[in-house]
Amino acid sequence: MNKLSFEKRRQILHLMVEGNSIRGIGRLVDVSPVTVLRYLELAGEACMAFHDKAVRGVKAQRVECDEIWSFNYCKRTTLAKAKAAPEDAGDVWTWTALDADSKLIVSFLIGSRDADAASDFMMDVADRLANRVQLTTDGHQAYLSAVAGAFGLDVDYAMLVKHYGPTADLLGSERKYSPGICTGAHKQRIHGNPHKALVSTSYVEKHNQSMRQHMKRFARLTAAHSKKLVNHVHMVSLYAVWYNFARINSSVRMSPAMAANLTDRLWDISDIVRLIDESETAR
Repeated sequence: MNKLSFEKRRQILHLMVEGNSIRGIGRLVDVSPVTVLRYLELAGEACMAFHDKAVRGVKAQRVECDEIWSFNYCKRTTLAKAKAAPEDAGDVWTWTALDADSKLIVSFLIGSRDADAASDFMMDVADRLANRVQLTTDGHQAYLSAVAGAFGLDVDYAMLVKHYGPTADLLGSERKYSPGICTGAHKQRIHGNPHKALVSTSYVEKHNQSMRQHMKRFARLTAAHSKKLVNHVHMVSLYAVWYNFARINSSVRMSPAMAANLTDRLWDISDIVRLIDESETAR
């Protein structure tokens, strides 16, 4: 790939994390979509390595976990009729762990929604924390063995189990694309001594909305979905570093990484461009 100017590389990254499509970015910056995808690959690899190294020893008090749905190549319901679908086509789940106080993305994992993915995710979360935390998840049963295997007895863990009812009062497409109506929820202590008033997944669920706004790959109805799973992974890696280090969170009035004492300054998109350059030089 020919070396783009620093400003063009900065513009490409900025447009990526603001939810623009690959072809749209190519038109706005006047480069080929292939060039945009190549730079996404470089950005994703550099950001994944940086996140793995930098987000360690997090001193959190409360951690909330959730999974957000998306799809690769096509949705699971149309997979049987899809032409030349790759092996990883269909539903893709992104697991996220959020520090409720600093709003830091402690860990993320892209994969299926099964017990193996839950175990890998929780092992990574436990490895990045510096102290005992209060952990809250939804009622997904895969969390039970995953949390026990990753934390053992060193966690205060509770589930927030939500109950959903049918959308019988909605008709046609409105019913098809509407989530189930939440009819109630109860808090269930699983292990340790979690503070009942603090058992919540509100922050991580609000962060799901931020992910949908800044990455249109996560929109429920979209033509900007990932065509290759590796592109999806690279985009989430870029977003995680940008969100943690270069975006001011309105709740804490600084970047989540500053609030978590992982850095002493607010990053800019330019810092991520330099991070990619350093990664290329090292290779």
